[in-house]
Amino acid sequence: MKALLDTNILIHREASTVVRGDIGVLFRWLDRLGYEKWIHPVSAAEIQRHDDERVRRSFAAKLASYGQLRAAPSLAPEVHALSQELDSTDSDRYDTTILNELYQERVDVLITEDRGIARKAARLGVGDRVFTIDAFPEKAHTENPNLVDYKVLAVRKALFGDVDVSNGFFDSFREDYPGFDQWFSRKSQDEAYVCRQQQEVVAFLYVKAEDRHEPYHDITPAFSPRRRLKIGTLKVELNGLRLGERFLKIVFDNALRQNVDEIYVTIFRRTAGQDRLVRLLEDFGFACHGTKSSTAGEELVYTRSMVPRANKMLPRLSFPFVSGSARHFLVPIYPKYHTDLLPDSILKTESPADFVEHEPHRNAISKVYISRSHFRDLRSGDVVVFYRTSDKPGHAVYRSVVTTLGIVESVRADLANEVEFIRACRQRSVFSDSELAEHWRYSSANRPFVVNFLHAYSFPKRPNMKALIDGGVIADVQSAPRGFERISPEQFKTIIGLSNTDSRLIVD
Repeated sequence: MKALLDTNILIHREASTVVRGDIGVLFRWLDRLGYEKWIHPVSAAEIQRHDDERVRRSFAAKLASYGQLRAAPSLAPEVHALSQELDSTDSDRYDTTILNELYQERVDVLITEDRGIARKAARLGVGDRVFTIDAFPEKAHTENPNLVDYKVLAVRKALFGDVDVSNGFFDSFREDYPGFDQWFSRKSQDEAYVCRQQQEVVAFLYVKAEDRHEPYHDITPAFSPRRRLKIGTLKVELNGLRLGERFLKIVFDNALRQNVDEIYVTIFRRTAGQDRLVRLLEDFGFACHGTKSSTAGEELVYTRSMVPRANKMLPRLSFPFVSGSARHFLVPIYPKYHTDLLPDSILKTESPADFVEHEPHRNAISKVYISRSHFRDLRSGDVVVFYRTSDKPGHAVYRSVVTTLGIVESVRADLANEVEFIRACRQRSVFSDSELAEHWRYSSANRPFVVNFLHAYSFPKRPNMKALIDGGVIADVQSAPRGFERISPEQFKTIIGLSNTDSRLIVD
């Protein structure tokens, strides 16, 4: 990727006196995204006409660090016509000559503070590739957001440099990848997700967003140009705690935030742990694309599309996307169970310290909800909106909130006995075996049934009962959901709007 820098950008960057403090932010983003920085001969000539010889000498030395375009092409017919219409001075014509490089796609972006160039670019239909000092970092930040952060569980973002690579946890990487320690050291300022138990690393994940221009010369069959999220490093121990699902949820969350078209991972299948990871990936729609060749050997390449779609029959294959045309239900969940089952939906009034212990049901994507609702006719692909009831009697209007989207995978309403019921819920519900037994025995006339669902999304904003009443989702205080209560597509859209849900998540 090439960025052409206009003369005014060079002056801001290389002047002995700082003119724009944010010029450093611009150059940091250019470096981070791998842009080559180029100048046009017109700009070099302009600087060499400066009155002060010391400035000319200073700039001559500094400009050697930039690439300089050569053999400038003739103006494209459309650019020439615009020049004939608008240009009246040499300066105007210089600007048009620089803009011609962008129009003829010899560079990818043009960075300038000149509004005249921006107006000309808009006339030529390339205005979306011209940026100011402020606009390029804004674009870059939007397209390359920070990794998703998590308040609860023992999963934390950490710099590579703060992780002890000599830990035995990383031995398998050293065996598979010669030079792993050196690679890890070079990543010292990059972020990863780390899970520790008693200060020992038990899971590690590194993801990286790659743009459409990323080279994939070592992958067969060749990748087509797409924006991708690469799972660069992933290893999970303590799988009995479903940490694999927790880290896969993190991958999907970041893929959605980074707005990628595809996720991919390269992996050997040499160990039982690697086989187990591949099976988990396949459960959630990853498929073998081909192979990657390297000095470490031939790895398998697995890919997963993130193009929005909703598979109602097998929702894991299109997770985390939610069908807008499916049936939608409000379902209540008591505060004492809510964040234990749905930790990513923790409220600001709750303490993350209360939910840091590892529990399988917290880590899992696929969870269990137990109900005695009279309505039991749920089916795969149905969407459930979890409604956290008030934690203070008499304050439901302001303290009851909707927090989470779930997708139904299956329903078990035909369980024959207590043993089957406990087995169906174990490790994916908030209840211990003894508590599950109590649920089963509570009423022989109304046995509980089991809803297996996927935790798809936690709302950025949690509309309370008042907002739902005002929006026509709930009629009044007495109409709060008591079981699975169906809502209309319009009411569902109201919740999505009130909760600031990412619109890409909902597939019509």
